[in-house]
Amino acid sequence: MYDDNTAHNLDSAISVQTENEPVAASDEGSANRVDTPQPPQPAQDDNKQPMTTSTEDFATALETFTTEVEEQQTSEDHVLKGTVLKLTPTHVVVDIGAKSEGMLPLAEVLDHEGKPKVQPGDEIDVMRDKGETEEGYINLSHQKAQRLRAWDEVEHAYNEKKPIKAVVIDRIRGGLTVDILGARAFLPGSQVDLRPVRNLDGMKGQTLEVAVIKLNKKRGNIVVSRKQILEQDQESKKSKTLEHLEEGAALTGVVKNLTEYGAFVDLGGIDGLLHITDMSWGRLTHPRELVNVGDQIQVKVLKFDKEKQRVSLGFKQLTPDPWLDASHRYPVGAHVSGRVISVTDYGAFVELEQGIEGLVHVSEMTWSKRMKHPSKLVSVGDTVDCVVLNVNPQERRISLGMRQLAANPWDSLHDKFPVGTTVEGRVRNLTEFGAFIEIEDGIDGLVHVSNLSWTKRVKHPSEVLKKGDKVKAIVLAIEPDKRRLSLGVKQLQPDVWETFFQQHHVGDVIKGKVLRVATFGAFVEIAEGVEGLCHNSEAVDANGQPIHLEPGQEFDFKIIKMNPEEKKVGLSIRAVGEEASRAEVESYKHPVSSTGGSTIGELVSWKRAGNDQG
Repeated sequence: MYDDNTAHNLDSAISVQTENEPVAASDEGSANRVDTPQPPQPAQDDNKQPMTTSTEDFATALETFTTEVEEQQTSEDHVLKGTVLKLTPTHVVVDIGAKSEGMLPLAEVLDHEGKPKVQPGDEIDVMRDKGETEEGYINLSHQKAQRLRAWDEVEHAYNEKKPIKAVVIDRIRGGLTVDILGARAFLPGSQVDLRPVRNLDGMKGQTLEVAVIKLNKKRGNIVVSRKQILEQDQESKKSKTLEHLEEGAALTGVVKNLTEYGAFVDLGGIDGLLHITDMSWGRLTHPRELVNVGDQIQVKVLKFDKEKQRVSLGFKQLTPDPWLDASHRYPVGAHVSGRVISVTDYGAFVELEQGIEGLVHVSEMTWSKRMKHPSKLVSVGDTVDCVVLNVNPQERRISLGMRQLAANPWDSLHDKFPVGTTVEGRVRNLTEFGAFIEIEDGIDGLVHVSNLSWTKRVKHPSEVLKKGDKVKAIVLAIEPDKRRLSLGVKQLQPDVWETFFQQHHVGDVIKGKVLRVATFGAFVEIAEGVEGLCHNSEAVDANGQPIHLEPGQEFDFKIIKMNPEEKKVGLSIRAVGEEASRAEVESYKHPVSSTGGSTIGELVSWKRAGNDQG
């Protein structure tokens, strides 16, 4: 099977063979007629020898020509057109019109996804490679053919220092394999970009503009660089950017990289830093909350150092500072709505608008004192309604309140629980100075330790109450402005002091029991829950001798002092003796008749008995 050129060459060979048949030696001019076409000779008899010799020579010439054509077609420097016959797991079988078919590695026709770019029946450019396969197939190369066809353009780009397009085929050790017009080239990893690229696999299939930096036609090596093109482009853009770069200028750039402290923006050949504090008038925890890599944004040049080529950029400076008129837009008492952007131990920050945020302190979230942490009431992202409590534009602060939108339960406490009302609740907490009792949600009252018992000296409320106990109490006092409610438990029982003062007066002689002794006197129980003090100066007998008092002893005491306000009672043993002496004298002065009353002897006996007891 031959193409048009082969057929033409074959025709020529036949003509030449016919014309170059042997002639008689005596014909001297026959040699000059080699290039001149001769008329056809009459057919000779089959038995004649010249005809047989001519046929054999023609056959030999045809075989020789065919071999020369095949060798020329399959030479290693000749591009052939072949037809794909089939694809095997490792090779592509190609018909190149020779005696035997050729094979080329399947890897040479795979795209960046690893899929074959040819199918049976497709035409393909190939070149013969060295040797043959074990099966007798001719070794072929598609890449060599592509490289040969593309070489002129690659060489032109190299000599003229012009960029050329390349498609990334695969990642290999040290860089990438790229395709340039069918020729394979090497793109080193250091030449892929201006900065190191971590994910070279992600570049498969991309079309890049590269510069040919090394060319070896003999070995067929091509090395390219994308970095060189980018540097040239960057320098060109940089020159144009520097013409307009000055402090205060507004420029458009592309976000190249993000860090925790800001974003680097490509202004055109030169990068500027947009610090996170210059991104928004509000609060940002990370630059990605405002911009992403690849975003095109407008920025303002805040500072430009020409010597160090450093540029500081601002984004928020392109808009007015929202705090300048914050006091007018958010007057005290105004009802506002915002989004919770942060929750802390002491409150929640609410964004009212971009750049304006206020703090709802934990004490302003609810009227109840039971809330332990703001997170129990709000979460980040919640939309909440608040009331503006205070605005300070200089310090860029706004104080907000949430509880102000609900009725203050303390304002109506006087109506619900007037002083003297009996209430019931559970003991919520115990302290050294008293117990807190919750009488309704958000309303706690304090029972001071002194209001737990009339008769018992309570040192700690745990002696009388336990956390969780359900108790009744009397409302003693209400202070709504201070959010204080005073309660009393002992007030539910009669006041033993009040009863005592009603039933006793100064001068009464009563029996008492020594409870405890101090350096200045002794405390004496004169009624259940009522104590009096007998000073050392009052603890003497009728003869003026001190009486040593011990706990548990019982004596008759005379009330010499009473103070209902301070709940104090003064007692005296000496006054009891003096009272008896006066009675004795009075009896002596006024004897009683024999028919009744006491005799002197009886009075003496009574006095003696009194002395014996002392």
